[in-house]
Amino acid sequence: MLQSLDLLLVPANGVALLVGYLLGSIPVDPILTRLAGTRNLHSIGSGNIGVNGLGTGHTGLAAATLLGDALKGVAAVLLVYWYYGDGFEYFAREFVLPAALGAFLGATLFPWPGVKAGDKGVAIYLGVLLALAWPVAIVFCLIWLAVTVPTRYCSLATLIASAATPFILWGLGQLPEAKLFALLTILLWVMHRANISRLLAGTEGKIGQPAGSG
Repeated sequence: MLQSLDLLLVPANGVALLVGYLLGSIPVDPILTRLAGTRNLHSIGSGNIGVNGLGTGHTGLAAATLLGDALKGVAAVLLVYWYYGDGFEYFAREFVLPAALGAFLGATLFPWPGVKAGDKGVAIYLGVLLALAWPVAIVFCLIWLAVTVPTRYCSLATLIASAATPFILWGLGQLPEAKLFALLTILLWVMHRANISRLLAGTEGKIGQPAGSG
């Protein structure tokens, strides 16, 4: 019986991963910036939407982009949970984890022709965290603010908040989620390797600086 259930889980997990990937790959930034008639925020300065949005006066556009990217993660998790929860309630929690991973990969790889990859995964990371463990998402935001306010470094705040996330989940007993976010945190840091280099060199852009000055 258990072997039969395991065989059923394999294709279901694959479908969940694919659904998450497709939702995560929706290019929110290029769509919104094209509609607004401005440059892709990922292509300016450090590539950080938050810094670039503030530095170029496109604060509203940056906020809309971040919200859209976060909602992709929320949608991927909730859609898969809703679908498989009907008749597979016991296993639904297992299915949403590959959906969350797929959403992150889709958001950072951008498989569509003509769409330049640039998303570093921060918003989608927060979106799937919000869907899977919203109290931890709140803690993530509080840590982010606690670092950003005194330093004005978005990237540093993201790195610290993401590093703390798997440990918080583990401390709350959410071990599958902790393992997932340990992987997502590693991927997030890899996506921020240029930011890490600039932080170490003291050239990383700060909130409020003109785009391209950091």
